[in-house]
Amino acid sequence: MMQAGIFTGYFPYGLEETAKKIRALDFNTVQLDLHFKDIDLSAGQITKDKARKVRDVFRDHNLPICCVSGYTNIIHPDKAERAKRVGYLKEIIRHARDFGSAYVISETGTFNTESDWVHHPKNKTEEGFEECRKVIAELAQLAYDHGAVFCLETYVNNVVGSVEETVKMFAQVDHPGLGLLMDPTNYFESHNIDRMGAILHQVFDTLQDKIKIAHAKDVKRSGTDKSEKHADIGDADAMESHTFRGVGEIELPAPGLGELDYDLYLQLLARKHSNIPVIIEHLAEDDIPRAKKFLDGKFRANGL
Repeated sequence: MMQAGIFTGYFPYGLEETAKKIRALDFNTVQLDLHFKDIDLSAGQITKDKARKVRDVFRDHNLPICCVSGYTNIIHPDKAERAKRVGYLKEIIRHARDFGSAYVISETGTFNTESDWVHHPKNKTEEGFEECRKVIAELAQLAYDHGAVFCLETYVNNVVGSVEETVKMFAQVDHPGLGLLMDPTNYFESHNIDRMGAILHQVFDTLQDKIKIAHAKDVKRSGTDKSEKHADIGDADAMESHTFRGVGEIELPAPGLGELDYDLYLQLLARKHSNIPVIIEHLAEDDIPRAKKFLDGKFRANGL
């Protein structure tokens, strides 16, 4: 059966309290965000002992860590800023097994300096793709050397956004240290959202062998508001990846609040990944029970 999971970053508390609150909601796995009120896991501060403490606390609450968040703009055009961001991601990858999971996830980045989720013309050039490929290949090798897997998460405004671009990246970085975080909502734009079934089939027909972890959020047209949207999730220090809700024509709300064909998504995902963790995102803490009930209902309705 599929497992419903949650990002730890939606719980703005200390380590022990976060684990207790998540367990009380009947989750049985988490995606680990390195963000707790009482333990410093920022750049340069990760140690083996700290990582193992985090791992053991979640294990003690029957919440195995299925993957670790490393989200950052890996191709930031400012080379010093890029080195800083990629350096921290590498630090996370080197400690992935200490945290209890092989999988570390990040988006593929944008050359836009203002936002990690806004398009830049260079993103869709051969030069931009090659620059991104070099970074991903390096991360995949580092992950492999440390018994881990770097999982890229696509997004339409990043360098790797479309199904075709994702297939191309995996063809050019054909490496056991590289995997895919599956989130079908990230492939939709205004020109293809009305062909949802066809796009979902394309996604899984071409990429299902690369999938390691799956996400659960939603997608819909954004209406008149085309700005970059962020939500207040009750944590002033929350990562932008957790407050982001879309930009331009497309909005990315919590699961069950959009137009994603969840029945088809989960049916296609289950063809080769019947026990995969499906991690809920894009919501505030008070909406988590509703979202979990929605996802669990879809699992039940589809026999998953």
